[in-house]
Amino acid sequence: MPALVSVQTPPPNATPLRVLLAATENGGGSRRTPSPSLSVSRTKLMKRTPDKLGIDESSLENRDLGPFLLKVARDTIASGDNPNKALDYAIRASKSFERCSGPGVELAMSLHVVAAIYSSLGRFEEAVPVLERSIEVTDDALARFSGCMQLGDTYSMMGRLDRSIHCYESGLRIQIEALGDSDPRFAETCRYLAEAHVQSMQLDEAEKLCKKTLEIHKEHSAPASLEEAADRRLMALVCEAKGDYDSALEHLVLASMSMIANGQENEVAAIDVSIGNIYLSICRYDEAIFAYQKALTVFKSTKGESHPSVASVFVRLADLYYKTGKLRESKSYCENALRIYAKPVPGTTSEEIASGLTEVSAIYESLEETEEALRLLQKAVKLLADTPGNRSTIAGIEAQMGLMFYMVGRYGARISFENAVAKLRASGESKSAFFGILLNQVGLASVQLYRIDEAVELFEEARKILEQECGPCHLETLGVYSNLAATYDAIGRVEDAIAILEYILKMREEKHGTSNLEVDDERKRLAELQKEAGRMRSGKGKSLENLLDARGGTKKESAKKWSTFGFRS
Repeated sequence: MPALVSVQTPPPNATPLRVLLAATENGGGSRRTPSPSLSVSRTKLMKRTPDKLGIDESSLENRDLGPFLLKVARDTIASGDNPNKALDYAIRASKSFERCSGPGVELAMSLHVVAAIYSSLGRFEEAVPVLERSIEVTDDALARFSGCMQLGDTYSMMGRLDRSIHCYESGLRIQIEALGDSDPRFAETCRYLAEAHVQSMQLDEAEKLCKKTLEIHKEHSAPASLEEAADRRLMALVCEAKGDYDSALEHLVLASMSMIANGQENEVAAIDVSIGNIYLSICRYDEAIFAYQKALTVFKSTKGESHPSVASVFVRLADLYYKTGKLRESKSYCENALRIYAKPVPGTTSEEIASGLTEVSAIYESLEETEEALRLLQKAVKLLADTPGNRSTIAGIEAQMGLMFYMVGRYGARISFENAVAKLRASGESKSAFFGILLNQVGLASVQLYRIDEAVELFEEARKILEQECGPCHLETLGVYSNLAATYDAIGRVEDAIAILEYILKMREEKHGTSNLEVDDERKRLAELQKEAGRMRSGKGKSLENLLDARGGTKKESAKKWSTFGFRS
């Protein structure tokens, strides 16, 4: 039985799929490790150079030609020569394998190389059918597993996380059939899939996979292994996102001990940042400062004072000092971070800078320096190339811009929201929880413009998505229910609004008890609507026009009244 490992060939210079942790290198965490390169049969290279190869189609039936052309294609990529030339060699190699051997492992492996070159050229749409065919042309478990994983990587670079996860799951099933579900190599694939689930905010699925990997490590790995440390950091991220801070801290401390045992000084510092983030979340500020300062000292000494890792810690300290009311210190740390992002050290990616600017922008927004916050977001968008893999990130930034425009009553909120929605639809993320939350914001912008019918459609779509992704009892879902009830009331569908509010009230009473302020608020809204329904039955209901007229006035007054009416961002 073949030992299944991921053998797809990552495209040259392509950014491997990563988990955007609060804990990356510049904030703790781990970058996704690309799988080992594809191994192919090699023959001795003829003495002609690739530039002088002139191959007649009729010669493709020569059994020695396929392996030779595949090697030439790989050597061309490795030498940095024209990738289009390498693509031509790889395509000819696959044709030769198909003619000489027919369907099988050799053809599948050559198609993997063709797809990898397509991806390196940014031609992802062309890589997808090649990889799909590579899975179909062989029964070999290793080759099919490799094709599924490479196809998942390709979809990830296209921003299609839903399809990416589906492919990784297919690869995982193939691996289980071949190795069982307790092999150490199975743990590596579980981690790969768990990272994709984290990116899609599918935390329950990610948690199950992380638990499985830790069980395998307990049985097969040496104590304090680097692999176990990586899985514990991912598990900590999942626990933190689910609000289980004690478990997150436990996993991070164990991961830190493993890194210390293996002499990974920078990784220990990165974990300290993650620990500081959790202490900040639970308002243990002194401990958070201590963790951040430890990390800052290490990053400055090992990476230099102008490294993005240093800037990232400055941003965390700025956020901490804002939350403790030390606004001067907060702004000072923001300025320190911006100076680093303005003159990045060689090797800093645009994505790193854009992420940092987005975080600083959020702090400036909290400091009520809206113009500076918007300027930083606009700069972040310009830094990110509008490629399929970046569209979700850009959509998130544009959504943040839209929310800021919306809160200050400036023109542009709706345009920013609509741009974000369009990008997410184009990238195939129209079923994600984030997309549902974004639709809710677009609906609020529509309410601000008194486009109530349009808002109803947006809230209804958001409700369907969040019910599916988060469940009907989730806080975000309940918020959309509340907004939908308000819009139903505004257009005269009072009975529908009452039914929704009765459900919300039931859920909030079960979660918070009957004496909670939110429960009281929902109870009052429900009582008002029930009275309104009685007036409507007696022929005394308000028309939509009168209802909207009653909510006229200045921008701020209008926003306040809509908020009282029940809308929740």
